[in-house]
Amino acid sequence: MTDLSGKTAFVTAAAQGIGRASVLALAAAGARVVATDINPDALAGLKGDGIETRRLDVLDADAIDRCIAETGPVDILFNCAGVVHGGTILEASDEDLDFAYALNVKAMVRMCRAVLPAMIEKGDGAIVNMASVASSARGVPNRFVYGTTKAAVVGLTKALAADHVAQGVRCNCICPGTVETPSLRERLSAQGDYEATRAAFVARQPIGRIGTPEEIADLVVYLAGATYTTGQAINIDGGWTI
Repeated sequence: MTDLSGKTAFVTAAAQGIGRASVLALAAAGARVVATDINPDALAGLKGDGIETRRLDVLDADAIDRCIAETGPVDILFNCAGVVHGGTILEASDEDLDFAYALNVKAMVRMCRAVLPAMIEKGDGAIVNMASVASSARGVPNRFVYGTTKAAVVGLTKALAADHVAQGVRCNCICPGTVETPSLRERLSAQGDYEATRAAFVARQPIGRIGTPEEIADLVVYLAGATYTTGQAINIDGGWTI
């Protein structure tokens, strides 16, 4: 088991789904975990041994800087915050593109920029970014805006890794397939026929089921402690990209 004792981990979008599971997994591995979300009430149940909670709107650059200053040096950053837009390029508005870029890409850049100086000074650090199989890994129908911005996450991950590998900072991204989260359930419900849509999502997973947040969190913990892995986009998708 990865031992993260003595490390400080910082997680965005920690109130539910993969973010929440990752907070619990990082804490179980021994890290001090700062769990942040735009909804502080949803973070209440996360308070426990090694876990601190803070409200953070990752679209607010000043709020990011203040939060990192109050937290102190961060050893592990998990950029989990993001948004999923449906539709093709013909259905994508400029407003959709701007918001997705701001949350899925620019917020990650700002978070990385905020934690990097301390990591470089220490000569050690791990950044894990949330990408997706719907990215440069695979073209997924009706995910134009999402796939475009998540492909950018893969690019920024590799660029950051290349720039800072010699300074002891590792940067990797996770590319999940379909995962059982509140966000997924909301999107399935929005289609009108929840059961039929869910069945279609399950059918595209060769493994025969949807993934769990805990399975993704296990990979977050691994990458947090993996000292010889950097610049990788790791698919964890039940065989979708075989």
